[in-house]
Amino acid sequence: MPRKKKEENIETDVKVAAVAEEASEKTGAVLESSEAEEKTEKKKKEKKKLSETELKRVMTDTKETLVPLTDYIACSIHLGTKVITPDMRKFVYKRRADGLAVLNTNLIDDKLREAVKFLSGFDAKDIFIACKRETGWPAVDKFSEVTGIRCFMKKYPAGIITNLRLETFFEPKLAIICDPWVDKNALNDANIIRIPVLGVCDTNNYTRGVTQVIAGNNKSRKSVGIILFILAREYLKSQGKSDEAKKLKMEDFTGKIEEMTPNAAYSSYEAKPAAVDVSEKVSEGV
Repeated sequence: MPRKKKEENIETDVKVAAVAEEASEKTGAVLESSEAEEKTEKKKKEKKKLSETELKRVMTDTKETLVPLTDYIACSIHLGTKVITPDMRKFVYKRRADGLAVLNTNLIDDKLREAVKFLSGFDAKDIFIACKRETGWPAVDKFSEVTGIRCFMKKYPAGIITNLRLETFFEPKLAIICDPWVDKNALNDANIIRIPVLGVCDTNNYTRGVTQVIAGNNKSRKSVGIILFILAREYLKSQGKSDEAKKLKMEDFTGKIEEMTPNAAYSSYEAKPAAVDVSEKVSEGV
């Protein structure tokens, strides 16, 4: 074979080998890219699955609570409004299909524990509770009766803690309000004299001026009732009155409550598959 032709064949073979190597590298890169995408997609699915599992666990956690979880559910303490303010968004678990916000029962219990600890640092004579909304009156009345804490229902007497010239004037060290909006006069007066405020806040409430927040439904008699029952019971315990605390009955605060099985309690979450994540189209305002 002529030398020139032989060199041409060698050159062709080299080019073919180079092309084959390049094609192999590209194929390898494509396969690596495909594997990387599959791994990324798998991780996303695992993360989503974990997130869904975690969300479910939030509402079905078996940790010890101040009252049985079924009592919280039966009293609708977890049901908020269709409005969620920026202040209360962190306490919301999800929205139901009908638009109502669902509060995280674990966080409700945590905030009640904090409130109990906060409340126990004050004497009954230095505290007052205000509740303008009628549904809360029976519970507030019972709360005042068993703890000795002064209560203001219906209309809060303007100036009673700010106007020294009033015969009824007194100097409290802590104010408890059942709704920052409805009981705004009591909240404003407490802020004027710079005393701490413990407030029950629903999803539509702003918490400005409230020192210690209790997240929960503040529209329902049963919900306000169970909150005040827990506060009264734990406050009496902190004051060395355990025997009196044991005698308290929740239904004296909440009214009659229908019994619920654990399955029925959780059905309020599982029966609403169309519920959306709270980050989607959240309404803000009061």
